[in-house]
Amino acid sequence: MWRWFAVLLFLAARICAQENATAYEALRVVGTQFGRGALNHIVSITGVKGGPQPGRWKVTLEDPERHGVRELEIADGKIDSDERPDRSVAGSTEGATIQVSRLNLDSSGAFAVASHIADTSHAQFATADYTLRTDERGEPIWIVTLLNRSSHPVGTIHIGATRGTVKRTEGMFAGATMEDVENDYDQGEGSGPFSGVKKRIKDTFHRTQEEARDIFERVKHSFTDFINRG
Repeated sequence: MWRWFAVLLFLAARICAQENATAYEALRVVGTQFGRGALNHIVSITGVKGGPQPGRWKVTLEDPERHGVRELEIADGKIDSDERPDRSVAGSTEGATIQVSRLNLDSSGAFAVASHIADTSHAQFATADYTLRTDERGEPIWIVTLLNRSSHPVGTIHIGATRGTVKRTEGMFAGATMEDVENDYDQGEGSGPFSGVKKRIKDTFHRTQEEARDIFERVKHSFTDFINRG
């Protein structure tokens, strides 16, 4: 009986966790409140202590009139706070805004990819922090940091939000990228970032990359389809 009771508690916790909004749902609140045009000014989306989804999302928009930013917090399907910080933005947000039409990965999908990589690298975690922003090439990218029960980071995964490519890992696979592994094969076992590391790590990294692509195909979700359907 106690065993079944424990199972029911676990399932109830999973259901409660799934009630939290995803990043797409938070953006839909912004679009509903301020109009679809506001979605062209998104600089970043962040959420912390997701289990797997956070209880609230912070959406940062560029504010051209003030040459600054506007920070919205979304919780329980509504805007919980709306602030215009009295600070200047380092540099310009032009080019740093996210092209939402290129988003194919919601935060739930980013979690699926990140958690699989964590499982493969035997990293135990309890919660996840999320950041969606552009990289140095202007591509939208998810940065998912996994934390243990003591809120210490155990690893970070950078995932392209358009194609689902795992760009980089930190705290896993010796911080390797796919480019690192390919370069190491070209240079031989005696040089490169994997010098002295067992071959199984390279093989595991390659296999994990392929599996991550398969997961992306299953969880792929166009934001354009999502917002138009809503």
